[in-house]
Amino acid sequence: MKLNTRDANRYFAKPDPTRAGLLIFGADAMRVALKRQEVIANLIGPDGEGEMRLSRLPAADLRRDPAALLDAVKAQSFFPGPRAAFVEDATDGLADVIGAALKDWQEGDAQIIVTAGQLPAKSKLRKLFEGHANAYAAALYDDPPTREEIEAELAAAGLHNIAPDAMTDLTALSRTLDPGDFRQTIAKLCLYKFEDDSALSSDDIAACAPASAEADLDDILNIVAEGRSAEIGPVMRRLQAQGTQPVSLCINAARHFRALYTAASDPDGAAQGIARMRPPIFGPRRDRMLRQARGWGAPRLEQALTLLTDTDLKLRSAAQHAPAMALVERALIRLSMLAKR
Repeated sequence: MKLNTRDANRYFAKPDPTRAGLLIFGADAMRVALKRQEVIANLIGPDGEGEMRLSRLPAADLRRDPAALLDAVKAQSFFPGPRAAFVEDATDGLADVIGAALKDWQEGDAQIIVTAGQLPAKSKLRKLFEGHANAYAAALYDDPPTREEIEAELAAAGLHNIAPDAMTDLTALSRTLDPGDFRQTIAKLCLYKFEDDSALSSDDIAACAPASAEADLDDILNIVAEGRSAEIGPVMRRLQAQGTQPVSLCINAARHFRALYTAASDPDGAAQGIARMRPPIFGPRRDRMLRQARGWGAPRLEQALTLLTDTDLKLRSAAQHAPAMALVERALIRLSMLAKR
């Protein structure tokens, strides 16, 4: 039988041990692996593997020994409880072997859990599970998790007191991270809030979310956007000593001011413009950029972007012989002076 996304998530959370098998397939190997871990853990319990109620059968091993699957399905554990026989990275070449095990399956046998990559509609393996009366097939797509899935992840991690703004930020974050990184972020939040009964806030998420590659440049960008021109020189010397390239600095400055312009020119206001940005911006950084966008306004931000574009073209010009870092520093000083008008 074929499971839709909602029914599949419910089954992963509460699998039925009287079912013969489950096929989980999709293009994203991480999504498939995470759902496979979830369903097996919920089927056999936290002690199932230690009690030898889980048999792992890589596809390569099963090709060499086709009888191993049926042996694993029929084998009995010394400990009571549901059992699982897990076949990893299956392909259509194993459809007959898995089909024979499903045909001989009886109640009390180990449930057959199979994972696979992307399978077309004509796939023998997919048809086998979708057409079976006592087995399920669940396709995983690259769609971001739903709010229900995020809430389930948070509840499983022990996080129940979530501020509304924090849930909005988590939903936005889930659309920019791959499933493994998002789950790690949830685990980090759980540790961060250990023995803390206050609501999970946007500041907490900002503290635990993966840092962007441009985080080291935030200091100089904020100094410029806030018109603190006297501080530009020392920070520029430090960035130059760290090996920051002038072109990279100019590109990141343009990206920052483009984000401010997007927020300032949003018809629903700067706050909505910031909220729509991808990747999402959290906590104090969001509040700071919101103040900058409102302080500059769209017309002056247009001037700033023009100045940065001209500087970028000069840096890339073959006829340019002036020191590149000096050109960028001069442009940033002009921007900071523009912020004071």
